[in-house]
Amino acid sequence: MTETIRLTAAQAMMRWLSVQMTEEGERFIDGVWAIFGHGNVAGIGEALHGIGDALPTWRGQNEQTMAHAAIAYAKTKKRTRAMAVTSSIGPGATNMVTAAALAHVNRLPVLLIPGDVFANRRPDPVLQQIEDFDDGTISANDAFRPVVRYFDRITRPEHLLTCLPRALAVMTDPANCGPVCLAFCQDVQAEAFDYPESFFAPRVWRIRRPEPDPRELADVVKMIRRARAPVIVSGGGVIYARAEAELARFADTHNIPFVETQAGKGANGWDDPRNFGSPGVTGSACANALCAGADLVIGVGTRFQDFTTASWTAFGNPARQLVSINLHGYDATKHGAVPLVGDARVVLEKLSAALGDHRAPGFDAGSRDDWHAVVGGVTAAPTEGLPTTALPTDAQVIGAVQRVATDKTVVMCAAGTMPGALQVLWQAAPAGYHMEYGYSCMGYEVAGAMGIALAAPEKEVICFVGDGSYMMANSELATAVMRRIPFTIVLTDNRGYGCINRLQIECGGAEFNNMYKDSNVEVQPEIDFVAHAAAMGADARKVASIAELEAGIVAARGRDIPSVLVIDTDAVPGTGAGGAWWDVAVPQTGGPERLDDARARYAANARRQMIVN
Repeated sequence: MTETIRLTAAQAMMRWLSVQMTEEGERFIDGVWAIFGHGNVAGIGEALHGIGDALPTWRGQNEQTMAHAAIAYAKTKKRTRAMAVTSSIGPGATNMVTAAALAHVNRLPVLLIPGDVFANRRPDPVLQQIEDFDDGTISANDAFRPVVRYFDRITRPEHLLTCLPRALAVMTDPANCGPVCLAFCQDVQAEAFDYPESFFAPRVWRIRRPEPDPRELADVVKMIRRARAPVIVSGGGVIYARAEAELARFADTHNIPFVETQAGKGANGWDDPRNFGSPGVTGSACANALCAGADLVIGVGTRFQDFTTASWTAFGNPARQLVSINLHGYDATKHGAVPLVGDARVVLEKLSAALGDHRAPGFDAGSRDDWHAVVGGVTAAPTEGLPTTALPTDAQVIGAVQRVATDKTVVMCAAGTMPGALQVLWQAAPAGYHMEYGYSCMGYEVAGAMGIALAAPEKEVICFVGDGSYMMANSELATAVMRRIPFTIVLTDNRGYGCINRLQIECGGAEFNNMYKDSNVEVQPEIDFVAHAAAMGADARKVASIAELEAGIVAARGRDIPSVLVIDTDAVPGTGAGGAWWDVAVPQTGGPERLDDARARYAANARRQMIVN
């Protein structure tokens, strides 16, 4: 006779999650972020209280930013561990949809458990319930369907027996990895059921390493042997496959230079002699020169996003061929690429063995040195004799942080000016760079920094955030203070959305609605970010110079709470180095001369696009 244990569905869920283990003997779900409401407080809330430290509960300030923290945690752990996030029904649930999209684009695991309406429908419509006039099975949680890898609605307590293993199977699948939504009907959370005791036996989840098809491998070996000017594009998949050392060995053994995407930056150190930095829109001059002449582009764990490809103008050699090493056939066959489906580390090992002592012809190593000299110039501290009213550029702010960074420093960002500036200028140590640029979500920064610090407490986390992103989502700063989670925020205040203002100008538009000065307001806001951050308990200071910023970062290292350093910056200059075209459509007609000029530039660049579907 099967032994059973009587539990509520919510209790059963949390008990099961608490015993899902990694190969290293750690919980795969390392805690649950929670804001309680009428859709989850009675069922899930009581279950989390009951299970205690076996599955820790973390209280946040906003459902979206709690999920951002969980996603940053999983990214830092290279997808080997994850966290769950629970909310009430209605706005609590839909607040998480943006975070689900962020995780989906970035292929990162997070378990979302929003409360749902009553399965028995007796009290319908309950507070915050969305009613579909034509479909009685729809709730607000159906908004998650297009932005998660797996969706399920738990309308009976025994559904857990199948939906929970399916959820973890997705989250630990290297090819299909991404967010999961288990919409949990609030009455079902509280219903009791006799669950088999065997269901709660600890289980180890292994992250597999798929082997490549021998025929695909052979095809790519031939292509590499024929290539005269190959280049590797190193993406985030290199990091998640823990293939950093293998990629460096492959590049060295076969004399192939590599460039790094936003997600792949920091897999290998900037000082690797074959690392030419970033390609594309926010690319280094040396990387873009390599890409322009490449006759074979070998993508490793990259989606070939438009910033990487400069909207498909970066790889300008008419004879170029594209290879895509990826875990999922969907990514591996994009843009007419020759696919090589498999785990990045395994594929690189097998490719190298098959190539033997083959070495590609030489490349211009000197261009890399020239580029780093340019970086040193634009990131240098302001010279003496400048007017005292001159504000520092974003590049100079990056230089200040770079000069005091250590091998334990991790810089992070997500949106605005700094992601592009950091990609092209920051000289990343291995595992020293964390960028959310798949979704480039404003508001990820503060919560994401907290998630990184949770996952890697031995690191010094430095969060670059502009005033615009800070205003969107800053409340998890209070959570970090409560939990004594230290990190440093460098808040660059350019009084508006400076990045998009520059793009608006480049596209021929008038300066409008981005900077406060162009927003048709009666009073220009004078926001005291220092007072705001201090009110949440952070150590907050205004720094008046690049030298003060450097000193402030060093001083923050001894604190056990977040530090916020606010510095006014010039909104006008870009990075002053590198870059390429980005396809942002310009109006074809109906504007002044500046729009006509911008359209002419747009048309000229569009003619350079090499797109294969």
